[in-house]
Amino acid sequence: QVQLVESGGGLVQAGGSLRLSCVASKRDTSINVMGWYRQAPGAGDQREWIAGISWVWTTNYADSVKGRFTISRDIAKNTVYLEMNNLKPEDTGIYYCNSVPHRDDYWGQGTRVTVFS
Repeated sequence: QVQLVESGGGLVQAGGSLRLSCVASKRDTSINVMGWYRQAPGAGDQREWIAGISWVWTTNYADSVKGRFTISRDIAKNTVYLEMNNLKPEDTGIYYCNSVPHRDDYWGQGTRVTVFS
């Protein structure tokens, strides 16, 4: 089983930037696409997919983050990144990485991002 550890969250003013990291304990060759998900305040356990990247570097984004967020990966380090620019208060939430589609047993603890205006 793969364990995913997210980091890089924090408190940032609107318009600012953050870079999130997700390190996998090992490579799972059955996973083709890795992604980032966001759990907004008050959303309960609902997590919104926001970005994905495949082994061949194909990327996709939710409309809410397109043009502001960039997903990338370092295969040698088993790490996926999320560069977040021009952050908005509505980007506030807990950010998780997981496969796309997600696997229930792969959720980590997430990293919290708070954007204030």
